[in-house]
Amino acid sequence: MLALFPLDVVLFPGAPLPLHIFEPRYKEMIGECLEMKRSFGMVRAHENALAEIGCTAVILNVTKRYEDGRLDITTQGKQRFEIVQLNQERPFLQAEVLFFDDDPSQVKAADLETVVKLHEQLLGILGQDSQVERNKEQVSFQLAHDLPVDLDFKQTLLEMKSERERIETLLEYYQATIPKVEKTLRSREKASSNGHIH
Repeated sequence: MLALFPLDVVLFPGAPLPLHIFEPRYKEMIGECLEMKRSFGMVRAHENALAEIGCTAVILNVTKRYEDGRLDITTQGKQRFEIVQLNQERPFLQAEVLFFDDDPSQVKAADLETVVKLHEQLLGILGQDSQVERNKEQVSFQLAHDLPVDLDFKQTLLEMKSERERIETLLEYYQATIPKVEKTLRSREKASSNGHIH
């Protein structure tokens, strides 16, 4: 049985996630996870609906303990799971889950190179720095984690069981998004320098 932390967030394997724990039920849950050195499940909760696919979070450390029992912790995504059955016997949600990994797939080296370049280009346009580890097994998760995109898209990527499929989806996303972002930024620059001398 896996303890669940429903939050409007999508956690990917290998990705960092700092959390501030303040609700009594989650203080209890995290306390138990720390004591038993167990991970818990991060699952996206959105408009009262719970995603069926989530990712376990391993607690790396407690960065701050407050006098009232609140905690700041750093966690990292570990393994994806599918919820089979929810259990509400405790103050916090638990679930029977099935863990899963990717199906085997080959990503073309050229696609990988292109997707990383496009990722760096997009973040560069947005004024963000990006360091991508190209030799990671699942580069797509690192790219998806860095992206400032809507959570529906991130959830879709999390649920895909093929690295090749995720890379192809990201390629399409960058090719569609980069021109739009550049256009928006250009029109903003024009608007801010619309011929007036300040």
